[in-house]
Amino acid sequence: MDWSNVTAEDLMEALREVDWSSPPRPLSEFFTRFAVPNSYSKWNSRLKCNLYYYRTNYFIMFAFILGLGFFRRPLAVVAALLTALSIAFLNDSFAGTFSEKVTRTVRQFSPHLAAKMRPPHTPVIRGRPSAKRAIHICGQPRWVFFSILATVSFILWFLSCGLITFLLAFVVGLLVTLLHASLRTPNLKARLNTFREEFRAVWRNHSEL
Repeated sequence: MDWSNVTAEDLMEALREVDWSSPPRPLSEFFTRFAVPNSYSKWNSRLKCNLYYYRTNYFIMFAFILGLGFFRRPLAVVAALLTALSIAFLNDSFAGTFSEKVTRTVRQFSPHLAAKMRPPHTPVIRGRPSAKRAIHICGQPRWVFFSILATVSFILWFLSCGLITFLLAFVVGLLVTLLHASLRTPNLKARLNTFREEFRAVWRNHSEL
C-alpha cells in the first residue's frame, strides 16, 4: 500500500472510525529498527503508516508523559485523565463501547432510566439510512459529553495552576510521538495492514482511480 497517497484528512478520519480496543504492539517491536528516512516522500509515508499502526502505543505513551508532568499534582492528574477521556470520545468505536457499557450497568439498577439512554432511531429511506448515523453517548449527542469533559478539564487545569506544565508536557509528548513515527522503520505487518480491513477512506480513494 502506498501511504504517500493517504491524505491527512483520510488519516484523521480513519483514526476516528477505527476500533481502538486492540492491545498495543509489543515493546520489543515498538522500540526496535530505527533508521533515518532518506527522502521526504519516504518520511511522509512512514509517518502516516506508523501513526496508524502504532496508534494505541502512541496514545498510551502520550498519556504517560502527561502523567509524569503532573505526578505531584493530583488535581492536574485528574484534569489529564478527563482530557484524555474527552479526546477518546472523538473515536466512534470508543464512544459506542463506552455508551453500551454504561447503559448495560444502569440497566441492572434502573431499566426505565436505561431505556432513556438509548440513542434515537435513524430514519430509513428505501432500505438505507437517510444520513450517516450520528454518534450518541447514553442517549445524548457525543458533542455534549465532549464539551462537558473539555470544560471541566480546562477548569481543573486552571485551578491546579498547571496549564503551562500541561502545554510543556503536551509539546514533549507530541515531539516524542512524531520523532518515533519518523524514525521507526515500518515492519511487514504494518505494510500489510491495508485498508481492506480498516482503512476504508483510503481504500475507497484507491478504488476510484
